[in-house]
Amino acid sequence: MKVSQLILAAAASGLLMTSACNKTDQKADDKTMEQNEPMSKGEALMSSYTPFTLTADLSNLSEKQQQLVAHLIDAAQIMDQLFWKQAYPGDKEALLGAQTDPALKQYIQVNYGPWDRLNDNQPFIDGVGEKPKTANFYPTDMTQEEFDNLSGEEKKSLYTLIRREGKNLKVVPYSEAYKEELTQAAELLRKAAALAEDEGFKKYLTLRADALLSNEYYESDVAWMEMKDNEIDVVIGPIENYEDKLYGYKAAFEGYVLIKDMKWSKKLEKFAQFLPELQEGLPVEDKYKQEKPGTNSQLNAYDVVYYAGDCNAASKTIAINLPNDERVQLKYGSRRLQLKNAMRAKFDKILVPIAKELIDKSQQQNVTFDAFFANTMFHEVAHGLGIKNTINGKGTVRNALQAHYSALEEGKADILGLYMVQQLHKKGEIEGDMKDYYTTFLAGIFRSVRFGAASAHGVANMIRFNFFKEYGAFEKTEKGAYKVNYDKMEEAMNALSQKILQLQGEGDFEGTSQLVKEMGMISNDLQKDLNRLEEAGIPVDVIFNQGKEVMGL
Repeated sequence: MKVSQLILAAAASGLLMTSACNKTDQKADDKTMEQNEPMSKGEALMSSYTPFTLTADLSNLSEKQQQLVAHLIDAAQIMDQLFWKQAYPGDKEALLGAQTDPALKQYIQVNYGPWDRLNDNQPFIDGVGEKPKTANFYPTDMTQEEFDNLSGEEKKSLYTLIRREGKNLKVVPYSEAYKEELTQAAELLRKAAALAEDEGFKKYLTLRADALLSNEYYESDVAWMEMKDNEIDVVIGPIENYEDKLYGYKAAFEGYVLIKDMKWSKKLEKFAQFLPELQEGLPVEDKYKQEKPGTNSQLNAYDVVYYAGDCNAASKTIAINLPNDERVQLKYGSRRLQLKNAMRAKFDKILVPIAKELIDKSQQQNVTFDAFFANTMFHEVAHGLGIKNTINGKGTVRNALQAHYSALEEGKADILGLYMVQQLHKKGEIEGDMKDYYTTFLAGIFRSVRFGAASAHGVANMIRFNFFKEYGAFEKTEKGAYKVNYDKMEEAMNALSQKILQLQGEGDFEGTSQLVKEMGMISNDLQKDLNRLEEAGIPVDVIFNQGKEVMGL
């Protein structure tokens, strides 16, 4: 079955949920109109988000499995508490307690601190100052010299904090720094493991519980890759390094609780098999594509029922590519998780209104959910392309590019995802009109660029927008609408793919810094167009109603 046929099933599965949520939104709109009162600061800020209820059909799950899901949600909530500790160096309760505006307090909770993640981490609470690049992974007053003089490679570990001990610095493993919380989370994972009916899932939960306490995650990552038939899934622990704006070394805690669409996932499996062939065809010299991607990679579809921690901070993730450990990726590949209920919410509530406002009327019909799903899906698959280790002895790409790694990696996945769509379309593996994929891709840039420079995805989108503009891949009409130049799209795609793959392969920190500086910013002209979206009342992202009560657990 082709991708476009599969996508129709996903669209149908999200209709009832979206309709119910729209009714809720309408009641809120009616209430606002009745009140006719000016919005408070907090209400104005919260208008950037639109609510969506996370739920899934649990009727196929046994009573034991439903109890397992409840344990996973409880464990994810602990990840939420830990992310607060990592993201905000101050006293969370004091910060929240000082607020008299309930909506402003909610906005603090959405951002896990007093800095607006949709506005380049600018403070929205008076007197708090700029957000430190260190977050709370390092002392906020730590100097570069102090860090350089600290001995041991563990200082660069994803799973350690840097703390002061008198005048000196010391390295503290997460398992020690957060021992109480991680012990509680490990106990919940073991309770869930005892209820698991799938042996692979049971093994993963047990090893993940051990990893939280040992600070060693490799074995549990491998166990997660080996699972095939589990209906329930959880991504939990220290995962991404977006929050560390200083070096990009430290991983932040998060948790997703997921219900797999077994039939749909089975149909998507075949696409990972094309990775070696697509790797060979990348538009770059052979030395930048010498690694062979694993073909055991899985491509699955899920309904996500709980977000916690890093993934829940401001803009919400709609697809996942894990694990991040390069050793696991090279040996086993990775798993790509498509969060279809969250994806459907963003398409209906955000992308369609954006297209009506900014895309030329002659091309608005080319913005489709089919293309949005495919572009998003192959973004995650494309993380497996390129190389993980530099070609000149600078170590991993992640360590060589430091704080710029995440933005460039997301940019690579975006552009190579489109490359994959184009190549598979040529092979007849994907149906539909390439104009749909290109136009939806452009509309998607407007959606993601609104996440701002504080987001790796936002920076990646800015670079791509400005690069495509230089190549004439789109033009702005006299009426202020954007129109894709389809004949120039492929040229721009190949040129940007080549540039990013070269920067990663060389581990070129200076070159990447220059690219971010020159093209990672929003121009005045683009900002005016983004302001139009705000004036039209189009939300930037979704905020979730979620939890055990919502799920009836």
